[in-house]
Amino acid sequence: MNQVADILQLAFDARQQHVDAVLATVVRTEGSAYRKPGAMMLICEDGRSVGMISGGCLEPHIIKRAFWLTRHGASVQVYQTGDEQKEDLEDELEEKLDNDAIDFAVDLEDELNFGLGCNGKVHVLFERLSSAMPYLDLIQKVRQSGESTTVATLIRSNSSEVTVGTRVHLNASFLDDNKNSQEIPEQTTNLPKPIIDELSAYKVSKRHADYLVLKSPVANDNSSKNAIQTEWLVQHLQPQIRLLVCGAGNDVMPLVTMAKLQDWHVTVIDSRPQHATCQRFPQADAALYVALNDSETLLKLSQNAAVALMSHSLSQDRARLAVLLKNANHCNYIGQLGPRYRTERLIKEISATCADPTALADGINQLHYPIGYKLGGDGPEALALSIIAQISAVVYEQVAVTKELAQPKASYE
Repeated sequence: MNQVADILQLAFDARQQHVDAVLATVVRTEGSAYRKPGAMMLICEDGRSVGMISGGCLEPHIIKRAFWLTRHGASVQVYQTGDEQKEDLEDELEEKLDNDAIDFAVDLEDELNFGLGCNGKVHVLFERLSSAMPYLDLIQKVRQSGESTTVATLIRSNSSEVTVGTRVHLNASFLDDNKNSQEIPEQTTNLPKPIIDELSAYKVSKRHADYLVLKSPVANDNSSKNAIQTEWLVQHLQPQIRLLVCGAGNDVMPLVTMAKLQDWHVTVIDSRPQHATCQRFPQADAALYVALNDSETLLKLSQNAAVALMSHSLSQDRARLAVLLKNANHCNYIGQLGPRYRTERLIKEISATCADPTALADGINQLHYPIGYKLGGDGPEALALSIIAQISAVVYEQVAVTKELAQPKASYE
């Protein structure tokens, strides 16, 4: 979810300033699409906007129409990106939009063909900030707590009693554990119980956002013709990727910059207090002095994080790596900077001082060394790119990419 931090900040500012806004969210895609379901854009009535739901092709139109499309409530529109664009698209659209009889819960997909050649469809939910704010607050709580949760958003229904944009939170324990959370209003009174039960039992795929169609018969009527059909976006909202960099040298600076561009949460630590400072790493979420014997803090910061060991110091790397190898399942990724023989030396030295060297086996198997992919290039920026690419592939389980590029870089052999 790139640009999420900017969207949350602008939404907070707009709410504080009593400025109305519209949240546009990709809720379904068909065929080729630049952004995935869950991508968002926020448009304020004073002209400010942030986020992208396409490659920049749809945004001008969306900014122009967002408030009009939500004047009667939330609505879902479909944008085609096929080969053929009607020359009179704007004229026909103006005529449609001037017709007060339009049902805003119905898509205008036949008219909204942008002729971009991508041959896909993008379904976009438009809703005013007042109704979208609880959802944005939930995303903020996920980022703050580091815990994931699941929410379902109604895209369409053949029943006028069910409102498009209705959200159902599917993890009540998350709200119980986060007592300060603002619960998403669950307009479930008009939803049949079988639909609620199916939503609650649904397991989101590895894509973390699924399109789901559910049907439920009307009470006292088992006819399929009268069944209530609903379409949902079911999202597994996840916290930011957490990156812990052990080492605060100059070559870490571009890594921090690139990680923040990906909206990762970044912490830099070093046993040299003059290196790990906010002045040197203003973009990092935290820059901390952590002593080499402070295993407790290291384990706390590396919990569910990707860890990059790049201190250029044998003593620092040895101390940090010894702790991490013994807690292999603690991290999502561990990478060691330096040539292969250097890391193998560190492993031998750590094993020699370990009471049970077999306890290091899982950690050694999961250790990426030399860190990063063989992408070519030279210098700290190229190194940072290679590290970001490898962490992304591992975290998002891109196995084919991981195997193809997981070769030692020539500069570190």
